Amino acid sequence: MKIQQWLGGFLLALSFSTPVSADEKLNVLFIAADDLRNDLGCYGHALVKTPHLDRLAQRGVVFDKAYCQQAVCNPSRASIMTGRRLDSLRVWDLPTHFRQNAPDIVTLPQHFKNNGYFTQNIGKIFHNWIHEIQGDPESWSVPAVMHFANHGADKPEVTGELPPNSAQDPKCECRDVPDEAYFDGRVAGLAVKALGELKKQEKPFFLAVGFWKPHSPFNAPKKYWDLYKREEVPMPKNPDWPEGAPRIAWHNSREILSDKQRQLTPEAVREIRHGYLANISYMDAQIGRVLEELDRQGLTEKTIIVFWSDHGYHLGEQTLWAKTSNFELDARVPLIIATPKGVTAGQKTASLAELMDLYPTLTELCGLPAPSGVEGVSLTPILADTSASVRDAALSQHPRPAYYKGAPDAMGYTLRSATHRYTEWRDWKTGQTVATELYDHQTDPDETRNIAQDQDAEAIVKEHAKLLEKMKPIVQPGWKPVL
Repeated sequence: MKIQQWLGGFLLALSFSTPVSADEKLNVLFIAADDLRNDLGCYGHALVKTPHLDRLAQRGVVFDKAYCQQAVCNPSRASIMTGRRLDSLRVWDLPTHFRQNAPDIVTLPQHFKNNGYFTQNIGKIFHNWIHEIQGDPESWSVPAVMHFANHGADKPEVTGELPPNSAQDPKCECRDVPDEAYFDGRVAGLAVKALGELKKQEKPFFLAVGFWKPHSPFNAPKKYWDLYKREEVPMPKNPDWPEGAPRIAWHNSREILSDKQRQLTPEAVREIRHGYLANISYMDAQIGRVLEELDRQGLTEKTIIVFWSDHGYHLGEQTLWAKTSNFELDARVPLIIATPKGVTAGQKTASLAELMDLYPTLTELCGLPAPSGVEGVSLTPILADTSASVRDAALSQHPRPAYYKGAPDAMGYTLRSATHRYTEWRDWKTGQTVATELYDHQTDPDETRNIAQDQDAEAIVKEHAKLLEKMKPIVQPGWKPVL
């Protein structure tokens, strides 16, 4: 593996048509989305309109099988920004700040800052509320902005009278307002301004730009709703609970349905799905503003651009809404890495990746010292050759209840191999496996039938169970967090 990684990095260095000297470090533009699922995320999907992400995909390598560590905001982002597994961080919920259990850990941007980079955060990168620590001040050269708020606070701000809302569902809002009325338009404006200022600096930069969409509420300006015809927005193609799936894998979709479990009419389902698409296109337009400014400032040819989402999202598939499951729609995420003049630009890879792999990947690409304690694996061999592989499987996890207090009842560890998704649900107190799932992505990519108990799947279950054990989830049964 080490030889392959070294060779990948060597080949990648050769892929730059203009060699980068030791005195000319590459910049990093680190762009995040919130709740963006892979199959609607970008890359020329027939349904969603994302021209700017499509253009970025032509500049870089699209990782079609990239996975988050947990399908909810705080744990996922903590893992990305530290390069650690969640069982190492002891972070599986929204309230626990990663520095609570690991106060001296060095984050990805902090490592860049410690090695001479100017680091800046605009928008949502770390978790955005609840914590006493707002984001992570130690990571940035200047205070972060527009990074700490609740999504419900993203109300339209306009001059004069507020235009009417033509949406019906309480999770939706459609008003004819400018892009800057909402968070993401203002995030893009600040990022554009920052790029002009960073161009004047002598230091290389790590600029993290975190967009708040397509996370609910679905309140993109009207012109983005108008990109789609409501009657052409499809209903969920697999709305039923997977055959044979254990109920522990389910959650109550409270983000959309509320704790009262409101019932959605077909019209509400279609409107929410329409609003999600509008939010994506709105976010894409803001990304376009940032990328165009990067070009205008002449920075593109010396900047690595990364685009990722913290996790996926359900829109009524498998009876579920929003995130917090271990299914493919929640665990799989969009990921693009664009290096200046990369020889693999515009290619897509099916090689498995985890979001925590970004830490060692970016430090290697920028020639920084290897970080200590990081559990991610560098993806540079794949950037040099999209048929290369650095992982046999990608590991994600989620507790039950999805939003627990104190300690969970169980933890579900889910493994995505090239062909299957395998999940073990383990009792928190005893560590015993209480339920298993296996989905064959060669014949059932929508995960409609759990085949873990099928006799002819026995060998596949054993193979994946061994693979999971090799990944070594390290939490001890009965462990309780420091409160």
